[in-house]
Amino acid sequence: MKGQRKSRLTVRIYYEDTDCGGVVYYANYLRYFERARTEYLRACGIELKPWMEKGLYFVVARVEIDYKAPAHYSDLLEIETAVTGRSKASITFSHSVRDQNGRLNADSMVILVCVSGGRPRRIPDEIIAKL
Repeated sequence: MKGQRKSRLTVRIYYEDTDCGGVVYYANYLRYFERARTEYLRACGIELKPWMEKGLYFVVARVEIDYKAPAHYSDLLEIETAVTGRSKASITFSHSVRDQNGRLNADSMVILVCVSGGRPRRIPDEIIAKL
């Protein structure tokens, strides 16, 4: 999206994040992306908890991750997050992960769908206006 807003989240890699080879376990990137999206929305002025209390949720419908280079114990990763697409009921996020040397570790695309009562629904205008 033209003129898209971006946010950055820094994550330190701890021993618990790594596999037996000392490399970040692949599924942990999903946790990092979740944190990054939450902070992105917070920076936009969108807190999800009040919406959840009203029965409105954003659920992951699709994830694509391209792993480019391994990250290791004690690395400092920077996750850049942006909204790259939107429909009436979904938001597409992109995430890029780079280590402290600027090396690209992973790229990802995540689609969240707005749901209520277990069914897709239109994203409230109040949320769209802040994105």
